[in-house]
Amino acid sequence: MSAKKILVVDDEMHIVRIVKYKLETAGYHVISALNGTEALKMAREEKPDLIFLDIMMPGLNGYEVCSQLKNSPETRNIIIIMLTAKGQESDKIKGLEVGVDEYITKPFSPQDLLDRTRDLLG
Repeated sequence: MSAKKILVVDDEMHIVRIVKYKLETAGYHVISALNGTEALKMAREEKPDLIFLDIMMPGLNGYEVCSQLKNSPETRNIIIIMLTAKGQESDKIKGLEVGVDEYITKPFSPQDLLDRTRDLLG
């Protein structure tokens, strides 16, 4: 069986590197994008099993990306985890409204991130 593919989307490169390292050492295939437009393109082309998605990015924000992916038959089944500094209850509610499957706030534990990934991907 091939490794599950995960797309990490964040405009902060150090966050992408931390998440990518933790997931790759656990055996996942990780690709990344640094903005919402690039994330949509990669999600449609690569069909990842799961996406870690930041909210606050230049151009399309994470809510817009999630909404577009969840409203498209080709990408609606991709698991989306918001990984963001926006931790207010209203932010989480908005995330759930656009189709987010899980919500993790920064700062985060890389081990917690890995545990949640394993739980969602089986």
